[in-house]
Amino acid sequence: MEQFKKISSVNTALIIINIILFLIPDFFGFLISGDVLLEKGTVIPLLVTEGGEHYRLFTSIFLHFDIRHLLNNMLVLFVLGEKLENCLGHVKYLLFYILCGIGANLISLQFYLKSGEPFTMSAGASGAIFGVIGGLIWIVYRNRGRIGDMNSRQLVLMAILSLYLGFTSTGVNNVAHVGGLAMGIILGIPFHAWVSARRTGR
Repeated sequence: MEQFKKISSVNTALIIINIILFLIPDFFGFLISGDVLLEKGTVIPLLVTEGGEHYRLFTSIFLHFDIRHLLNNMLVLFVLGEKLENCLGHVKYLLFYILCGIGANLISLQFYLKSGEPFTMSAGASGAIFGVIGGLIWIVYRNRGRIGDMNSRQLVLMAILSLYLGFTSTGVNNVAHVGGLAMGIILGIPFHAWVSARRTGR
């Protein structure tokens, strides 16, 4: 399809930003350390709700704890992000990505507060990336089960496998993963309708 030939500039920029922020402490450690970056930018529920540090819901989307965490997320984002960007367009994709990331963080935050773990530190792009998977699932469903070389079965299997790997690993914020996936499907409904309406001139 012609739409898949577009350059996914926003997705590429997101990947570059994540990598740069991860590498900053290595090259500019004299200005800011990795520990400080994580301490000031990750989601810590009580600091968001009681401390008023709501910016953490946004900044944590671009921070990662280690190289494996970063590479796993960026690989999935590289493979799937461009497909969603080409479906939604640059601006709508960026808005969708950020809303999914923040939404996943809010769901995770509420879970940890109610679980009595208000100081749990969480970060990473996976909530937003699961949102991308969810958005693609909805859009593929609305396009009769296929977009380009991707079909609904592949996406659902990828979502299930990714969730399984998270639940069978330690130190993973699975609530953010599930929350991000749900946000992606939910937001996929109005975003797909928005794009469809513009294409049909309604």
